[in-house]
Amino acid sequence: MNEKTDKIELPLVDNGLVKNDKADESSPAAKPRRSSRKLLFIPVAMMLIVFGGIVGMYFQPPGLKAFFGITGLAPGGGTSTPIAVALDKVTSQEEVAVLSEGDIFALGRLIPDGDVITIATPFGAGDARIAALNVGIGDKVQRGDTLAVLDNLTQLENAVETAKATLKVRTATLNQTKSKTEASLSEARATFSRAEVTYEAAKVDLERATSLLERGVTTRAKFDNAQARATETLLDVERARATLSRYDTENGVLQADIAVAEANLDAAYSDLTRAQSDLGKAYVKASADGTVLDIHVNPGERPPSTGILNLGNTEKMTVEVEVYQTLIGRVSLGDPVTISAKALPQELMGTVSAIGLEIGRQTITSDDPAANTDARVVDVIVALDDASSAIASRLTNLEVVARIDAGRDQ
Repeated sequence: MNEKTDKIELPLVDNGLVKNDKADESSPAAKPRRSSRKLLFIPVAMMLIVFGGIVGMYFQPPGLKAFFGITGLAPGGGTSTPIAVALDKVTSQEEVAVLSEGDIFALGRLIPDGDVITIATPFGAGDARIAALNVGIGDKVQRGDTLAVLDNLTQLENAVETAKATLKVRTATLNQTKSKTEASLSEARATFSRAEVTYEAAKVDLERATSLLERGVTTRAKFDNAQARATETLLDVERARATLSRYDTENGVLQADIAVAEANLDAAYSDLTRAQSDLGKAYVKASADGTVLDIHVNPGERPPSTGILNLGNTEKMTVEVEVYQTLIGRVSLGDPVTISAKALPQELMGTVSAIGLEIGRQTITSDDPAANTDARVVDVIVALDDASSAIASRLTNLEVVARIDAGRDQ
C-alpha cells in the first residue's frame, strides 16, 4: 500500500449536532435574536443624547461654542427663564431669572444721583449758535455757573443799552414837565391873585356907583359901566381859578402832564428790566451742581435737539434697575443689592432706595434683534455705597446686572 494516500473530504451532514454558520444567519430562527440585540442600543443612545445635552448646556466644550458662534444660536434661547446661563452671559431682560429663593436678577444701568441732566439753550434763544464753551468733559461745576455763551449776546446787550438810553430820556422828560408845571403853577397863582384884586376894586366901584345913582348924583351910564366892569373882573377870577385847578395837587390828583411823563418813565423801567432779563438768553448756566459728562456741540454750531451737554452728580452714583412686574412684589426698601458687569473691576454694593409706582415698558435690552422689548417692568433705584460710587463715577449708563437679595416672598 502506498504511503501517500489521497485525502478524501467527506461532506458534512446536518444531523443537528454540527452547525453551519451561513445556514444559521439566514435561518428564520435567527431573526428574533438579532432584533433583541438591536433594541439594547436604544437606551444606550438615549443616555448618550441626554449626557451630550447636559455637557452642552453646562460645560459648553469648544466645539459646541464654535457651533453656537457659527449658527448664531444661544443656549436657552427658546425659554424666558433659561437655566445654566452664567451671570456674565446675561445680556437682556429676557434672560433674567430668579435663581434662588431670595435673589432676583435684573438688568440696570449706572446713573448719577438724580439721573443725567441735559442742559439746553434758554427759552427764547431762537436760532442762536454757540459762541464759546466755558467747560470741558469732566469739569465740575456749581449751580449758576456759565457753561456756554451764545452769539446773540451782542444783540441783547444793545437792547439793554437802548433801554437805558430811553430811560434817561424819559427821566429828563419827567423832570422837564415838572419844572414847566411848577412855573405854570406859579403863573396861574399870580394871575388868580391879580384877578381877585381887580374884582375887589371893581366891586367897590360898583357899590359906590350904586349909592350915587340912588342919590341922583351920578348918571345911569356910569352905573352901567361900573356894573359891567365888576362882572368882567368876576369872570376873570373864575377863569384864573380854572387855570389854577389844572396844577392843583392838594386834592391828591396828579397834574395830567406829570402823570403822562411818569407813566412813560415806568414803561421805560419795564423795558430795561425786560432787556436785562433777555440778556440771560445769551448765557447757558448750570441748573445744578455736578460733572460735565458729555458735550454735544462745538463753538459756531447751532445746539441740537439733544441739548448742549449732559450734567450729572457723579459724587453719588445710583443704579436704575428694571424689575419684572411679576417679581416687584418681592422687592423692599433697604434690600441689599450686588452689581456686576464685565467693565467693572469688582462687584459694587448698594441698597434699594426707591421703588417706582408705575409699570412701564423696559428700556434696557441687549443688541440681540430677537430680544423681547415689550416686557413690563418697574424701575427700582439702588443707592451705591461710597466705595462703589467712586468706582462707578466714570461709567455713567453702563449696563449692569443687579442681584437683589429680596430675602422673602410677598
